[in-house]
Order: sequence, then structure tokens, then C-alpha cells
Amino acid sequence: MKIIFAGTPDFAARALEALLAAGHDVVLVLSQPDRPAGRGMVLQASAVKKVALAQGIPVFQPERLKDPATHEPIRAACVDGGAELMVVAAYGLILPQAVLDLPRRGCINIHGSLLPRWRGAAPIHRAIEAGDAQTGITIMRMEAGLDTGPMLLAQAIDIDAQDTTGSLHDRLATLGGKLVVDALARFDQLVPVAQPEAGVTYASKIDKAEARLDWNQPAAILACKIRAFDPFPGAVVMLAGEPVKAWCGEVVAASGRPGQVVSVDPSGIVVACGDAALRLTELQKPGGRRVTSADFLNGNPLRPD
Repeated sequence: MKIIFAGTPDFAARALEALLAAGHDVVLVLSQPDRPAGRGMVLQASAVKKVALAQGIPVFQPERLKDPATHEPIRAACVDGGAELMVVAAYGLILPQAVLDLPRRGCINIHGSLLPRWRGAAPIHRAIEAGDAQTGITIMRMEAGLDTGPMLLAQAIDIDAQDTTGSLHDRLATLGGKLVVDALARFDQLVPVAQPEAGVTYASKIDKAEARLDWNQPAAILACKIRAFDPFPGAVVMLAGEPVKAWCGEVVAASGRPGQVVSVDPSGIVVACGDAALRLTELQKPGGRRVTSADFLNGNPLRPD
């Protein structure tokens, strides 16, 4: 099939690679503009753009798609290039109805949740943060609403107790590539199914302000947040009056006032929460690197409160 692909991060790049490996002809790639990144804040191409350039595929990087003039490359890819379908994955820009209408077979989206749960920008983070036992990939037809279109295919996977957003992302990215290839292989046989009205939740974009944990919350909730915020933005806790990133927290049976350091030893720093306590076993000081609690304590001695 001749297609247009729209996506930006690694999650989308995995799907693009899978489509190319399956023999689909990608005539145009849409990706967000290059952004500054790293210590030197040098402009960096997106993961999707890198894959496209390596394969000699034209790349279009509009800041937004509100202006009808920006639709011309997409229209040309459909009319002159013969693209019949657009595949979208974590693109990051809203596609107006005029763009959705350009490919004659429509537009489909690879979404990182089991819709209608976790529509929106951060479905992987929010599934872990909420303590969900399962998530998955949904292939859906796109319409003007936010992830509201009818579903074509879906496949669930379990969320492991130790999964972080990083590890779950990688598994879902691989599954997304597999499922979209499957969807295109039997596209004409797939029957769109409307999303149920019950069970709709929204996965709002992650805000750095969410990173600071509140010790008044139960330890089980904070443990989920730590996993959800790994690798971004990193959960922040206060220890001895200083902000420290916590990368691993285990729920333990201990009590004390919320925020009280209950015990300290090389196996971890136990801090009381609103219910139970967290043993912090991997930490990072500002400007430092991620280290075990034993290594952290070597340079930052703590005592129980």
C-alpha cells in the first residue's frame, strides 16, 4: 500500500520501520520540526525523521496544520504520489478535518492504550500511574475528536509490577508496529467498531510540576508515580531539605509521620507516607547520576529522623 506516515518520537519510528520492512511504500513522512536538545541545546531531528532520511523518504515538518497552504504537500502525496492512506503515531500535531479527508482510504492512528481508556497525550504514563494491570495498542480510524474514532484492531498486554514508562513504552512500540502491519494486511476485512461510552478516561500531558511527590499520599500510589515518571520527568522527593530524584521505590510496612526518614541502611532509605512507607533504592542528586541507595549514602549521609 502507498501511504503517508505522520509521527515524531521513537514510539512512532518503530512503527515506520515495521511498515517499511513489510514492504509498504511510504511516499511522504510528516514529523514535528527539529527541536533543541542535549546540554548544548543543538537542533535535533526526530526519531521518525532520522528513519525517513535514511530511507530517502521526503519529510515535511510544519509547525502546525491550520493554514490550508500547509496541506499542499499532503495533497500532492495523495494526488500525484498515489498515497491512499495516512498512518499516524504520536505525531503531536492535531490533524484538521481537511487533512483527514485527503487520503481516499482515510487516516488511522496507532494509540498506546486500550481505548476508550486513556485517550490523549500520555497514555503510557497514566496507565502506570493509575496502577492499571493491563494496557495495549489500539488501531483506530481517525476523526476530528481526540482519540474518539472507531476501533479496527486492539491487543492487550500485562503491565508488570516493575514496569516503568520506559520499559512499557518499548514493548508497546514493538506491538504497535506489529499491529499496524497486521491491520494493513487485511485492511478491507476489518470492521470498525465504535468506542463504548463507558470507561472513557483522558491521559493529560505530563507536567514537570507533577514530579514532586507528596509524602501524605499512600506509599502504593507514590510507588506507581515513581515508575510512571521514569524516564521523564523523574519523581522528586525531599530528603534532608533537598530535592532528590527517586527512580525506584518499594512499598514496605513501616509507619511514622509523612516524610519522616524511618530507617537508613545500604538496602535503602525508608520514608513514611500517608499509608505505609517507601524504601528508596535508586536516587539522583541534581547534576549527578542515578546511583544505588548505598552509593548515594556514601556521599550523602542520612540519619533517621
